Formats: sequence, C-alpha cells, structure tokens
Amino acid sequence: MKRILSLLMVFVMVFSMAACSNEPADNSTAGGESEGTEAPQDALEWAQGITDTQIIVANSAATSGAFAPVGVPFNAGIEAYFKKINGEGGIQGRDIVFTHVDDEFDPVKGKAALSSFVEDEKVFAIVGHFGTPVVAATLEDLKEYGIPAVYFATGIGQLYNDKAEGRERNIFPVQPIYRTEGQIMVARAVGDFGASKIGVIYTNDDAGKDMLWGAETMAEQLDVELVIQQVAAGATDVSSAVTTIKDAEVDFVIGAAIQATIPTIIKELAAQSVNKDVITTYVNVSPVIAEGVVNEINGKFDVYGNGWVSFEGERANALAEFAEYTVGYETNVYAMTGWIAAHFFVEGLKRVDGVITWDTYMDALEESPINNPFGGQIDFGNGLRAGTQEMNLSKINHDNPAGEWVEEKPLQSIDSILN
Repeated sequence: MKRILSLLMVFVMVFSMAACSNEPADNSTAGGESEGTEAPQDALEWAQGITDTQIIVANSAATSGAFAPVGVPFNAGIEAYFKKINGEGGIQGRDIVFTHVDDEFDPVKGKAALSSFVEDEKVFAIVGHFGTPVVAATLEDLKEYGIPAVYFATGIGQLYNDKAEGRERNIFPVQPIYRTEGQIMVARAVGDFGASKIGVIYTNDDAGKDMLWGAETMAEQLDVELVIQQVAAGATDVSSAVTTIKDAEVDFVIGAAIQATIPTIIKELAAQSVNKDVITTYVNVSPVIAEGVVNEINGKFDVYGNGWVSFEGERANALAEFAEYTVGYETNVYAMTGWIAAHFFVEGLKRVDGVITWDTYMDALEESPINNPFGGQIDFGNGLRAGTQEMNLSKINHDNPAGEWVEEKPLQSIDSILN
C-alpha cells in the first residue's frame, strides 16, 4: 500500500516537466478520404506507415541530457506496451514498430524530427509527443500535416479544444490539461463544498492563466461568482492578493499556481486567517508541498489537490501487467505514462474494422470513451480534446508533519461531481 501511495504522489512529477508544411489537400497520400466524404472500404488506400506486416509510429523525446531520466523510461513504457500487443498478434496481423529521435528537449530539433517522420519516413502516427517546448513549437506543424498525434507529455492550454474539426481534429491529448482542471476545480468548489463565491489566486504564467480560463468557463456555466487575483510566478510576497480575497469574504479558494508559488499563497492565506478551504492543481500533490505547509494550515483550513490516476480495483491488475512487461521500470512513473500513451494509441487501432486511414483511425478514437488503464475515461467524441476528464481529490493530512496526501474522493467527471 505504501508503494502504491508513493507512486500516486510521484506520478504528478511527470507533468511538471512537461512542463510551411506539405499537407495533402485531401489526405490522399496518407490513404485518407476527402473531408466530409465517406468512401467505401474497397476504395480506400492504407495510410502511410502501414505495410503488409507493420504499423510504423514515432516520437521525438529527450533521451539524453537533463530530461533523459524522464524521456528514457517514458519511451521504454511505450515500447513495452507495443511488445505486449505484438506478442498477442499485433493489429490485423501487423506488428507495431516504434521509432524515435533524441531531440534533447530542443524545439528546433523536435521540428526537424517531425518533418523527417512525416515527409521522409512516412510514419502512420506520432505517439507520445514529448515536452512543453517541443509540443508548443510543433503543434501547428502537426495540424498542417494532419497526422494523428496521440498523447502529449505536457498540459499546455493550446491542446484544449471543445469542438476539434478540420485541421484541428488530429490532436488527441490524454494527460491533464490545465484548462480542463480549472473547470474541475470550480465544479469541486460548488459540488463538494457548496461554494457560490470563489476566490482565485493565479500566477501570470501559462499554467496559471490556463487554470483561470477553465475556472471562468465553468463559473459562467454554473452562475457562480469569482474573485480573481493575479500574482507573479515565483512571487515571495502575495499579501495584497490574499487581502483582497479575504475582504471579499469568499466561500472557497482556488490556488491556480504550480509548485514554486503555491506554498507562498497557502502560507499567506493562513497568516491572514483566511480560513477557507483551498484546492490546487495535481502537480502540487507531492509530499514536499504538504510538508512545507502542513504546520501553517493545521487547525485553520484544509488544502485539497486533484489527481488523475488510481491503482485500485481492476487497475491493480493493470499495474501488475505493466510490471510484467517493464522489467527494470516496474515502479517508474514515467514508464507508466508511456504505457498509457501506447494504450490509447492502440485502442483506436483495435476499433478500425478494415482499411486503416488517418480518417478511419480518428473516427475510431472518437467513437466512444476510452479507459485509462490507471485512471478514468477520456472522451474524444464530437471533437472534444480536453485531456483527462475524470480526477480524484486528495487532502493534506494535518496529523503527519512529514507531508502526506490522503484520498478523499474517487475519480469523478464534472457531471458526477455536480450531481
């Protein structure tokens, strides 16, 4: 049990790091049909990267340098899942072949790698697009190519789309996106804590702004009031923002800031006796954060945090299967995320009955929700690209000064929380 709890706490660290193209006019070079047209199966051509014996996919990831401890196991998890699938007979009798380039977390090298994958090697899809700088630099290129891209090792807001179509459709994020999480935070404040007036302290970086976007979107839907204050990322003095929140007499507080700033916000809330419960992002659910604030909040208010994985019930079986195929990485959370990336990619392939084109594959991904082996469902239907849509809720344990989060609520969707 302690090992599983440690995995849950460390899992969040994966994502704090994540922290003119030649598009075919109708996807014809990729074996796709023209947009808006459903061609009969016997008229379709197999997509690029699919041979009689193989389905070739790729990614570029940092497998050397400072991010190698993340990139190497991440890719190992992808490879392990494909090994499992190939051992089971592959997809329509074809083995999945995974190729990758070390981009060293460099967006210039990432762009070059993507161009080579699509134009020269003509791979079928990108699986596990890695790291905020590379993803940000290549996202428009991916859209221009139209190549399916499944799982992004970052939570940047540019991935969010509630109605992806046309050149936006090929983007399939899985891990949490801050815009979605901001919506979930407001849903929790209303559904679990009965709040009608919510204070939001957000940082002026992309993470803070994206969480604010989500909070404002959900607050408008639910007709609740937000009292919003901005602070600088990494700020050491947030007293003015906290005073404004205190004077507004809010019911609940959202700390839309990542690890460098959230302890400062929480400590100042305690110092000014703003004794209202606080919720923050999943990337802050770590023992270090809990240890840093537990003494200040003890007896005053609770601090909650989101999470997106669980190893209970059937997911314990998934964890055992993962360990069987990832010898040497059995407890490595970065390898787990690679496993998740490959799982989502393969689930789409399994659903295609007949010729696999980019369009038939994307249709399959959108057909119905897909289960995360270590989490909840993700729905890509009707163009929804929101990443993780079900999150659980943990709370800092006041009785453990060493820093501990305990789960309070299971994985739930926004609808489930509000119900």
